[in-house]
Amino acid sequence: MKILIADDEETNVALIKAALSDLDCEFIVARDGQEGIALAKSEMPDVVILDVMMPKLDGYKVCGILKSDKRFAQIPVVILSSRAGEDDIKAAREAGSDVYMVKPFDQKELNRNIKQLLNK
Repeated sequence: MKILIADDEETNVALIKAALSDLDCEFIVARDGQEGIALAKSEMPDVVILDVMMPKLDGYKVCGILKSDKRFAQIPVVILSSRAGEDDIKAAREAGSDVYMVKPFDQKELNRNIKQLLNK
């Protein structure tokens, strides 16, 4: 199983990996939105976890690009953001995200969400 993490903050990447440490998976890490799309296309991950505020392309755009391509539309996307406003949640939903979580996120909740998405 592969999980793509697209986040430009090393601390966030480490927290996500720690939250999912009990899963038998390989982590692929992208540092910006463009790299996230490239890695999603080349690696075909089982789940994508996106930060919203990243260089080059934000998480909403990355999610929208992946979800609009039939080759990647079925890959579940989790958006993690420090933004908690209704407009942000709406933007994530419109982009096609499967789960929206606000930072700082609860590690057990992230783990639970990922397990649910993988069992669909």
